[in-house]
Amino acid sequence: MSGETDAYVDITRLQASYADVVTRRAWDELDSLFLPGAPIRIDTVTRPVVSLSGADELGSFISEALERFEFFEFVILNTVIDVHDQSRASGRVWMVEVRQEHGSGAWSNAFGLYQDDYAIHDGRWRFAERRYQSLARRIGIERAEVFALPDWPND
Repeated sequence: MSGETDAYVDITRLQASYADVVTRRAWDELDSLFLPGAPIRIDTVTRPVVSLSGADELGSFISEALERFEFFEFVILNTVIDVHDQSRASGRVWMVEVRQEHGSGAWSNAFGLYQDDYAIHDGRWRFAERRYQSLARRIGIERAEVFALPDWPND
């Protein structure tokens, strides 16, 4: 059980590190969190699905998406981690983005779900694959757009 507990703690730290890196917009720190060339799928529901490969492509994508915000914070709401063995795990991260636009000052929230695969690389847990889907989006006091839960498995 100790090995599973250690893996759980290490993966939770990995998830928190990702939230911290994105909030600080420290794109050069993303590389240490991902396996080289890790596949990343981003489904915002209202736009075509984006497929990326590795931390550099992800950093460029997110950086461009965040340019319109003067304030941005990535908040983890809940996580579930399933440790499969000493070098492989999977999990879910339920999250919300809290943000304010430049100029208009409009506040918005974007709720989403990451379904992840994790693997040990150079002695550390890293993201081996990430699949993201938006769950809801709200601007100001408007009613939120709510989307269906993804139907893809996390095993």
